Amino acid sequence: MGAPIEQLVDCRCAVGEGPVWDHRDGALLWIDIVPGDVFHMDRATGETSSMRLGQEVSAVLPRASGGYLLTLQDGVFAVDRIEEGAPLIEVVAIEADRPENRLNDAKCDAAGRLWGGTLARDATPGAGSLYRIDADHRVTRVLDGVTLSNGLGWSPDNTRMYYADSVPRTVDVLDFDLASGEVSNRRRFADIPEGLGTPDGLSVDREGYVWLAVWGSGAIYRYAPDGTVADVIAMPSKDVASCCFGGPDLADLYVTTAWVELSDAERDADPFAGGVYRLRPAVHGLATTLAAL
Repeated sequence: MGAPIEQLVDCRCAVGEGPVWDHRDGALLWIDIVPGDVFHMDRATGETSSMRLGQEVSAVLPRASGGYLLTLQDGVFAVDRIEEGAPLIEVVAIEADRPENRLNDAKCDAAGRLWGGTLARDATPGAGSLYRIDADHRVTRVLDGVTLSNGLGWSPDNTRMYYADSVPRTVDVLDFDLASGEVSNRRRFADIPEGLGTPDGLSVDREGYVWLAVWGSGAIYRYAPDGTVADVIAMPSKDVASCCFGGPDLADLYVTTAWVELSDAERDADPFAGGVYRLRPAVHGLATTLAAL
């Protein structure tokens, strides 16, 4: 789409992930998985605050009752502010009996349910699952046999759910029922060819197109609802990890990146690796739903 790309935040994240727009205060949130950092940036002022958890974190999500939800190794926790030393309160445990696994990417559907998947730290094939956590904290295993649970998103009419499993390099689509949270009819939406990269985080725009960060490719791919590639946006950094729409008009696309797998030469060539980018691709995204938990 030829949109100019702005280097927004030089945060040097080892694995910058999970960007989400919080309309309550006009802020962009994201995380760095490896050190357990959570970031909050006021878009009006550019002021950025952060907190370090001392354990891996995979998502930060605005919460309807105030504050935020964080997905950590073995569960979902609440925090009232993004500030060093803010106390964590456990909301619900996920696979607490499986220390070899951890939660990865997580998002809320339009009803405020939290969806999050797990992965095995040693990349054991099929050792992870995808879970749905309802407002009453009931946990349902929706999919099993997952290797590296990743990007999630829903169509504008809430009839489809998109889901990426990174190791087999697949993005699937499932029929979705908003009233019940049930999914069915899982089928392939897109395959990422070996050598191109790995499907990571994703976002869906108002037209129903899927924006997929392809790790290792240095690009964001935009897919039409029928799964065909509509556009490819080259990014300045190789390891693009995730993306989300935000800004007052939901027309900004924010992209998080990583440096953890880059060689020394690649890091020298890309000193902004691990930073956050912004572009305006002439389409609008969907509003973030606050977590109902």
